[in-house]
Amino acid sequence: MAIDPQWIWIGLIAVAVIVAIALFARGARRSRTVALRDKFGNEYDHAVNSAGSRKRAEQELLARQEEVSRSEIRPVQATHRERYLREWAKIEQHFVDRPTMAVAEADELVDEIMRTMGYPMGDFEKHAAHLSVTHPRVVEHYRAGHKVITATPGSTTTEDLRQSMLHYRALFHELVGAEKTDVARDVPRANEVIAPAVGRRRDDGVVVADEDRIR
Repeated sequence: MAIDPQWIWIGLIAVAVIVAIALFARGARRSRTVALRDKFGNEYDHAVNSAGSRKRAEQELLARQEEVSRSEIRPVQATHRERYLREWAKIEQHFVDRPTMAVAEADELVDEIMRTMGYPMGDFEKHAAHLSVTHPRVVEHYRAGHKVITATPGSTTTEDLRQSMLHYRALFHELVGAEKTDVARDVPRANEVIAPAVGRRRDDGVVVADEDRIR
């Protein structure tokens, strides 16, 4: 039984359309992946590792963007900014004698700043997710700094606390928009604050040595 050539052409056209649609969809997915990688940077890989698959991770990242787009995120106002700079200076000074307390204060200050800026309320993971949309390059500082907060009591070293403060400092400066001149004037460098304490015994009995300074 001969096949009508017309049906052959119809079949070929249908196959061509299906292939074209598949290629278009593949290209669209690839473009979406490239765009999300470019926007989120290392946070993209973190999302993939957490979600267990690229597809679920990209859906999560797109959902983050949608949620944040519904919020009115605004820059820190000048009056708040000056107060935050002063508070951060005090926190760095507290690091000399009470490093654990200083890290906790840094975490609390970051939470307060985010609330003031209009970020949705939530726990740490929710805050980190929202922050990754607007400040994707520094959200890893937030995650790294927060590890000390959730660590088992007594398991952190002075170096762990020092690194945590450095991460929080980078995040703080990003959120408040602190320029180098502002830092020099309003937020004393941790080295300058901690240097006089070298060789002193803190209230927890630990003698501050050279390697304990924040560099």
